[in-house]
Amino acid sequence: MSGVEIPAYLDALDENGVLLADAAVQAGLTASVPACPDWQVRDLLRHQAYVHAWAARHVAERLPELAEEAPEAAILSGGPPDAELIASYRQGHAALVATLRTADPDVPCAAFMPAPSPLAFWARRQAHETAVHGYDARSAGPDGPPDPVTAFAPDFAADGIDELIMGFAARRRYRLRGDGTWSFAVRPDDAPGRWIVRLDEGATTVSRDREDAETGADCVIGGPAAGLYAFLWNRCGLEAGSVRVSGDPWVVALWSSSVCVGW
Repeated sequence: MSGVEIPAYLDALDENGVLLADAAVQAGLTASVPACPDWQVRDLLRHQAYVHAWAARHVAERLPELAEEAPEAAILSGGPPDAELIASYRQGHAALVATLRTADPDVPCAAFMPAPSPLAFWARRQAHETAVHGYDARSAGPDGPPDPVTAFAPDFAADGIDELIMGFAARRRYRLRGDGTWSFAVRPDDAPGRWIVRLDEGATTVSRDREDAETGADCVIGGPAAGLYAFLWNRCGLEAGSVRVSGDPWVVALWSSSVCVGW
């Protein structure tokens, strides 16, 4: 992890969760969510409310193994009626924040990516989960997607890039799909961190903190950390102008089509 402390993650989780609900009110439950095909804002709320409750269970109940996930179709067809949906989401979000804030720092429970502690994992994961979907909710509003470059604090965005590359991209279910050997580097302008992703005959490897990461890379993606965060999470495209790409753009397209995280 990149050095962000648990209280800072919880502050971000709190802030972005409230922002998500407020944006849902402004957009309306039937507004389309640009980054999530076939979703309306009501679906976004149901999804995020479920994930918040699912995450909170692991810490509150000290689950030794990951709880089984409900099918997405069941999540989107369940939950409270529309008239109660936003209030119910707010309650669940507040409960998650309270659960994590009051948890024993050494609480033993399951996690699905490396972290200094299970609590650190869940605080980080839910902070970024909620920040990304908060951006989705804002994007559904009447003014359209916010400027990615100003949507997130640079250090928080850099930490989210680290989680995405070092955590999700390294997991088998999200490994890049392609033939041959190639690599790309990620280099934010305004926050610490350098990352490189390599594909070698179908095997993906990731590394961080190399000043020479871009040397020999087939592609280098640079720009403000917040823009890179939104881009790598597939929340904006190259046309948004939030990132710079040098080298082979095909490599960037392969990332966008391979690393599509649902959780």
